[in-house]
Amino acid sequence: MIKTNGDTYADWIDDFTAERERRAALGDPDWSTGARLPRALIRSIQRFQVGEDGDGEELRAKAAAAGDPEYAEAVALFVAEEQNHARLLAELLRAAGAGTLPGHWTDATFVRLRRLLGLRLELLVLMVAEVVALRYYRALRDGAADPLTAEVAGRILADEERHVPFHCRRLRESLASLPAPARHATTTAWRALLTGAALVVAADHAPALRTLGVRPTAFLRDVLRSAPPMAAAMNGSGPLTALGPGPRRTPPSV
Repeated sequence: MIKTNGDTYADWIDDFTAERERRAALGDPDWSTGARLPRALIRSIQRFQVGEDGDGEELRAKAAAAGDPEYAEAVALFVAEEQNHARLLAELLRAAGAGTLPGHWTDATFVRLRRLLGLRLELLVLMVAEVVALRYYRALRDGAADPLTAEVAGRILADEERHVPFHCRRLRESLASLPAPARHATTTAWRALLTGAALVVAADHAPALRTLGVRPTAFLRDVLRSAPPMAAAMNGSGPLTALGPGPRRTPPSV
């Protein structure tokens, strides 16, 4: 069981639970308004919907095997949020008169990579997808002319901004057992994988990005610019607080 300074994942369980309750109280977007999306955006959203879909069985099993029940519970709640993203995107596509895809080669490649070894590699590959998703959903939220699309993208982006520090914290704990050169080599390899993935997404989604007012080269640059603080947080040379939103904390009672 990995622990750091006596910390537990109770704060993350509280965060994911509170977010689930907030979503239930807020309810879904108004799908009846429909969505008007150009073909390039439909194709792009369909591919991201495939990436968000899945039961998370492999990740949940590896988290359970790690020996920390609180972390395993937090991972199960994280998977539920990802499944909700897939549902929201499917509903958005339906509102635009489009369907979902049965699969896509980019998602299949990431799944194969994630399942090669243990939890550490699973999270490193997952973090690549999360970092790319941050920039994509921000572009979709800010650049989509359709209000329903912007609302869905904004909801998903808010979740993804919380997911990144969650995974970075676990990776930081996992990598802490390695010598400093090995930690640096791991995050350097992660940044190389992120570069490759960002190049593929920038090329594959170029028509959609241009529709959203984002040049593919700018998308790539923004993704790579966000990598150094995340790599530093993972290998222990930088603070987790530099990554943005983390778990909500209830102020102590007086």
